[in-house]
Formats: sequence, C-alpha cells, structure tokens
Amino acid sequence: MLTAITLALFTSCKSPEKKAMDKISTLEKELFSEDGKLNPNRVEELITAYIGFADTYPKDTLAASYLFKAGDVAMNTGRANQAIKFYSRIQEQFPDFSKAPEALFLQGYVYENNLGRLDKAKAIYEEFLARYPNNDFADDAEVSLKYLGKSPEELIEIFQQNAENAGTEKQE
Repeated sequence: MLTAITLALFTSCKSPEKKAMDKISTLEKELFSEDGKLNPNRVEELITAYIGFADTYPKDTLAASYLFKAGDVAMNTGRANQAIKFYSRIQEQFPDFSKAPEALFLQGYVYENNLGRLDKAKAIYEEFLARYPNNDFADDAEVSLKYLGKSPEELIEIFQQNAENAGTEKQE
C-alpha cells in the first residue's frame, strides 16, 4: 500500500516537461507494431508531440532534436512539406544545433526526391556548400548537384561510361 502511494505521489509530481518527454518516448516505442509495420495513428501523434514539446520548451536542449526527429518521421512517411517546414525551423531557431547542417541538406534532398522541385533543391545544395563546405554531407551535396535532374537511365549510362573509362585508364 505504501509503495502504491509513493508511486502515485512520484507520478503526480512529475513536471509537465518530463511528462511530455515520457509521452514521446512511449510513442516512439509504439511507432512500429510487433510485426514491424508502421502504425499510422502513432505517426501523427508522435509528430504532434515532438512539435508540441519544441513549441512549449524552445530553450530545452531536446527541442531542436525533437524537431529534427519530426522532420525525419515526416520525410519518411510522405509528409514532405511538413519535413521541409521542420528542417527549416531548425535553421531559423537553432542554427547552432549539431544537426543544423544536416537539416539544411535534408531540405534539399526532400525538394529533389520527394517533391521534384529541382530549382529549390539546387539552391539549397548550393547554400549548404557555401555555409558548410567541410561538413560530412558536402560530398553528398556536390554529387547531388552534379546529377540533379538526371533520369535513372542517364545515371546508369554515366556510371557505365565512368567505369569503362576507369578500366581503360588501368590498361594504359
């Protein structure tokens, strides 16, 4: 009985911030069912919880991280415009966040691969390279710019030609 009362008191004494973090943790665990399938009801709840936390506790160190996670979940569940909004918000509100460069790169990626907006993708990749030339994603941005707008067939042809040229150079 005393244990139950202590537990009840402890639970009721949790800060709203801690409760929000616990809810996010629970939703993250419930995102996929036991058979590995994505639970679409949990996707929206999780994104809402991430954004709610970032809105309510913008000075908490987890706010930027939760925004980034919201962007990832949105991008990977067909919510491209939401993902861009979340990644953009990281750039605006949390420019010093360790994943801010990656958030910018991912904006370009989403514009290119999810929305087919090559003009926007190009501008963002160029901005990324100007702002973060030594970042781990700089090579990816350069490759993305180099092959931007190429069809799969064109890419195969380019790669085959590069392989042939490399083979010819080795024989010489």
